[in-house]
Amino acid sequence: MDESRTNLAWGVLLDLPEAGAKHERLTRALRVAVRSGRLPAGSALPPSRTLAADLGCSRWVVTQAYKQLVAEGYLDAQVGSATRVRWTPDTVPAPSGADRPPAPQTRFDLTPGLPDLRAFPRARWGEAVRDQARRAPFPDLGFPPPGGHPELRRVLADHLHRSRGVVVDTDDIVVSTGVTDGAARLFRALRAEGITRVAVEDPGWTRLHHVAREAGLTVVPVPVDEHGLRVAELDRDPTVRAVLTTPAHQFPTGVTLTAERRAALVEWVRRIDGVVLEDDYDAEFRYDHRPLGAVQGMCPQRVVLLGSVSKTMSPALGIGWVVAPPQWRRVLQASGTVRSGPPVLDQLAFARLMRTGGYDRHLRSVRQRYRARRAALLDALRTRLPACQVTGSAAGLHLVAHLGDGVDAADVVTAAAARGLRLVDLGAYRVDRREPADCLVLGYGNLADGAVDDAVVMLAASVADQSAHDSGPPR
Repeated sequence: MDESRTNLAWGVLLDLPEAGAKHERLTRALRVAVRSGRLPAGSALPPSRTLAADLGCSRWVVTQAYKQLVAEGYLDAQVGSATRVRWTPDTVPAPSGADRPPAPQTRFDLTPGLPDLRAFPRARWGEAVRDQARRAPFPDLGFPPPGGHPELRRVLADHLHRSRGVVVDTDDIVVSTGVTDGAARLFRALRAEGITRVAVEDPGWTRLHHVAREAGLTVVPVPVDEHGLRVAELDRDPTVRAVLTTPAHQFPTGVTLTAERRAALVEWVRRIDGVVLEDDYDAEFRYDHRPLGAVQGMCPQRVVLLGSVSKTMSPALGIGWVVAPPQWRRVLQASGTVRSGPPVLDQLAFARLMRTGGYDRHLRSVRQRYRARRAALLDALRTRLPACQVTGSAAGLHLVAHLGDGVDAADVVTAAAARGLRLVDLGAYRVDRREPADCLVLGYGNLADGAVDDAVVMLAASVADQSAHDSGPPR
């Protein structure tokens, strides 16, 4: 038995109830400690004489409590050995109806949100971390600088200017732990400036909608069509002075905001003295056309750019950034929301990776990987689901599969789950989720190359199940 596990139970704080006989109170306290996990399975309890001395009670009180819990199956007592915890959460008596077959394990996951975690540059990242651990000056090992380490902000400014057409200086960048963190800071800053309503794309990334509400903002949905956000509809609500948008590759529809609507968005934000929150989602992965520059480059005084490495490398790194014009950067600093961020050594390691070209080489490698996987997925869909129409596949790590009229995507999701295939329908990303959808959002970023065809075979079978169910028995 592990020594730490052996001694674990000796220092556990017991919350003894006020009412009841002493042995009953001790029994209840021990039972709660076991069931809550504070006394995990295998933990050795103190000898009855020792616990009695610690609690200031008779030994009989302790032995009675131990006996009761042994009888209930919580403890195990053997002659010549310590009394140990035997109960685990798995030993909970099965509730009624638990004889149903367990849900199948997920074999394939086609939900969006992850890059190819197999492609994470472990060697390069490990080398970068080791290098910075050796070389970082002693002051860098203290508390993180407000807004992020200057070296990371410097190389980020260079990268964003070169690859995304962003108009940026080092001082314009605030390092965050990701887009969600950056958006939460901005939403709080908006609220502090008296902006209480923010327009969002519908459908859109609902997680950020929740974050906006948590910051005290009212979310105003604006529809998205094949040209992107319907910018003209922003004028329908004159109280809206902020909008959150994903112009490079709209999530989840996958469309790109057209040049006309980009110009209209810039005209709108200037006219109403507002702010655009540009989520640079999937901007690094474009396959059919050259990448488009960020909207921020068209109006750096009114657009705040949000980005991260969650899709390019891994969300586990927790590194993101906010490019903010001076007036909003000052609000962020004044509100005290720029103190937290990723660890300094990780910031320096990422800066090294960018400075030495390792990040660019990684991006080129995964672009080729995703391009080939996207082609394989499109081929499989054409073969297995010829009636399915695909949109939003020109960029990013997901596409939208239109199943056709009469097919309820939510029912397909349920049928697929029974087979071990995880899916999500477009309706899950709408502000009003009651509206039915005939579309699936298929993420292929973290799907193994060899699993593409098998996953689509399972998808086709799930669609066939739902179609057959809807058609009913033959007449």
